[in-house]
Amino acid sequence: MDYLDQVTITRHDSWSKFEQWRNHRRYRLILFTTKASLSYLDYRYGEADILLFGRESAGVPDEVAAAADARLVIPVRSGMRSLNVAVTAAMALGEALRQTSSAMKEKAR
Repeated sequence: MDYLDQVTITRHDSWSKFEQWRNHRRYRLILFTTKASLSYLDYRYGEADILLFGRESAGVPDEVAAAADARLVIPVRSGMRSLNVAVTAAMALGEALRQTSSAMKEKAR
């Protein structure tokens, strides 16, 4: 892809090593889950947030859900199936970037 030079990919050997890395840097872990009650639109995102999406079929393990600093949902109409993970990630990232880009513009003023 032509934009890979614009991103940094960090791979962790295990969940515990990821947690050590994240806690050392004071990053917040934001989990998107159908089991949450807070809408992704009502959350205030920060520049140090990590957005996490689980498998469509099973979500994330309980240990991972427990470690999340926030659990957010993208609401869908009652009785409807949840959105697929690619759509969910695009919507969530769009909102997080909208909020943090605005904050970065205000800092520059």
